[in-house]
Amino acid sequence: MITVVDSIMGSGKTSWAIQYMSEAGTDQRFIYITPFLDEVKRVMDKTKVFKDFLSPQIKRGSKMNNLKELIAEGKNIVATHSLFQAADDELIELLDGAGYTLILDEVMTVIEQAPVKVSDVKLLIEKEIVRVENNRVIWQLYPYDDGLFADIKRLAESGNLFMHRNQFLIWSFPARIFPTFDNVFILTYLFDGQIQRYYYDLHGIKYEYKSVKRNGDRYDLTEYNRDNEDRESLKQLITIYEGKLNEIGDRRNALSATWLKNANDKTIDRLKKNLYTFFRRHCGSKTNENLWTTLKARQNALKGKGYAKSFLHVTARATNEYGDRQYLAYVYNRFMSPIEKAFFEDAGVRVNEDLLALSDLLQWVWRARIRNGESITVYIPSSRMRNLFKYYLDKKI
Repeated sequence: MITVVDSIMGSGKTSWAIQYMSEAGTDQRFIYITPFLDEVKRVMDKTKVFKDFLSPQIKRGSKMNNLKELIAEGKNIVATHSLFQAADDELIELLDGAGYTLILDEVMTVIEQAPVKVSDVKLLIEKEIVRVENNRVIWQLYPYDDGLFADIKRLAESGNLFMHRNQFLIWSFPARIFPTFDNVFILTYLFDGQIQRYYYDLHGIKYEYKSVKRNGDRYDLTEYNRDNEDRESLKQLITIYEGKLNEIGDRRNALSATWLKNANDKTIDRLKKNLYTFFRRHCGSKTNENLWTTLKARQNALKGKGYAKSFLHVTARATNEYGDRQYLAYVYNRFMSPIEKAFFEDAGVRVNEDLLALSDLLQWVWRARIRNGESITVYIPSSRMRNLFKYYLDKKI
């Protein structure tokens, strides 16, 4: 059974998970997966229930080897998304029937375009280095220990590499791993718009929704109903900047990844001045009160005095490190990769790019002090992203 615990940030999803594990019988085994190493340490250090949990270490050349050892020994495990994403057939075989419950703190990357050029894909096929069966890419060239296509070989051998439109190679997390668990809980928010949901629909994986409600000192799973969210109270805590600094993002595609990559020096300089003006003149804030983000490739070009050291990447989730930040700038316009979008839509899975964008925006904003019920001021120059945020607060989404 896969249960999506879909509840707003700060509602107590992690607290519920900790309570659930602490009350479980000694015969129950858990694997708790969280996005960052810092969160692994925080969870292990501050939560008594994790006194018997182990985090994989580098042994016999890799953490994956140690993860497999810990599973074979029936240990409770806490690890990162990046390690879990490397799951292969051997790991799946170890998990099958081992009696584990998976708790996945936030959705993870479940599909990704492999880093190989279209011309190289053609070469791989023409030279019979790989063959394609039912869209699955199978490696054929042996021996091949190292070389330009070593990563492609590794992905193909794991059984998780697929051909798309005869041009692109797509890595997909092995869907067959989920049935090996007795139970799966995914702790997230707005799952409807997230890529992991589309991935589940693609593979025909069934799931149910629940929410979390605090009752005194306890946290209980309740029926999922987004109408129960008190967004009006949230709206009172949020000031969205409105003014001339937003003009740069008026077009629907402005500040997208493609737009940012192709923007000329004059445009980037204007955007940098906008950031400085927002933080220093409009807010009058200090560095340790600020938080900002943009496409990673443009971070250095846009960083400036008063906010340079306050950067947090656009995909940030599940970290509480910035819970004191009051003034925020989200200089990005989130769209799904066209290739990834087509990958789902060609298989008949409909995607909602606006809900995906909103989900990522909310996750980022809630790294700041709004999660603690304190007011924030937000600069969102993209008209599309700003309007999505407003629609959300007004319960129009």
